[in-house]
Amino acid sequence: MKNHARALVLPLVAAVITMAATSGFGAQWALRLADNQVISFASMFDEIRGTQLIFVGEIHDRKEHHAAQLDVIKEFRQSGVPLAIGLEMFPAESQNDLDQWVAGKLGLDDFIKLYNREWKIPWPLYRDIFLYAREQQIPLVGLNVPRAIIHKVAQEGFAALSPEERKMLPAGITCNVDPAYRAFIQKAYMMGHAVNDKSFDYFCESQMLWNKSFGWHLTEFLRRNPGRTVIVLTGLGHAMKAGIPEEMASGTRFGYKVLLPELPGFDRHVLTTADADYLLLFDQVNNTEGAR
Repeated sequence: MKNHARALVLPLVAAVITMAATSGFGAQWALRLADNQVISFASMFDEIRGTQLIFVGEIHDRKEHHAAQLDVIKEFRQSGVPLAIGLEMFPAESQNDLDQWVAGKLGLDDFIKLYNREWKIPWPLYRDIFLYAREQQIPLVGLNVPRAIIHKVAQEGFAALSPEERKMLPAGITCNVDPAYRAFIQKAYMMGHAVNDKSFDYFCESQMLWNKSFGWHLTEFLRRNPGRTVIVLTGLGHAMKAGIPEEMASGTRFGYKVLLPELPGFDRHVLTTADADYLLLFDQVNNTEGAR
C-alpha cells in the first residue's frame, strides 16, 4: 500500500472528468441534522446568522459545491456582517499576495499564476468566489502549511520531519493519532473497511497536521479580528466537526456551524450532529418534500 495515502485523497481532488456533468447550481435546500428536517437555504441562513465561524465543505472538483459556498458568502455579505474567507488552497505564507489581490494591487493573470502554483484544481471552479471577494473587499486568509511538509508526513510520518521542517509549522503542533481519530478518518474519507498498515497511519498523521495547522491559523486570525465572521472553504474531511473545529487552539470558544454537501454514502443515513449541522441538498426533486 505504498501509494495508499495518495489513493485515499484522489476522490476529493482528481475526478475532473466529472465536471462537465455537474449542474453548476448551488443548493436551494438543506437538511438540518438536529431533527432531519428539510428547510430552505434561506431558512438555514436565518438559523446560522450571527455564528462567527462557518465551515462549508466541498468535493474540490464539484462546481455546485462552490456555487453553494459563494451563496453562503453572499448571504452573509448582504446581511452586513464583516466577513473573511478562510482558504485551504493557500498557505499562510501567501498572505501578502492574498491581501494584494483583495486590494486590487495584484492583476488577474498574476493571481491565476499564484493560484495554479498552490492548487491543482482548475481555476474556473473557484473563479467566481475570488472575483467576488475582490469586488467586495472581503479579506482572504491562507490557512495551509507548505505542501512539501504535508506530502512528507503522508509518505514517511510526522516523526520523519527534520527540526528545520518543524520550524515551518505553527508553534506547539504535535501529531498523536488515537483509535478515535483513525475511525474519524475512515468515516470522513468514506472507507467502508478497516485499514491497519503504516501508510494509513501516515495518512492519518498528515490529516491531523493539516487540521491542527488550519485550526491554529484560524484561531490567530479570529483573535486579531474578533468582529469578523470567517467562512472556511475546505474539503469534507477537514470541515467535519472532528476535523478543523476539534483542532482549534485549546481555550478558545468560537461558535461555529458545519455545512456539508450531501453525497451518496455520505448522507443523512450516515452523518449526525457529531459530524455537521446541515447537509446541503442539490437534488430538488427528491429532497424538498415536506420542506419549510
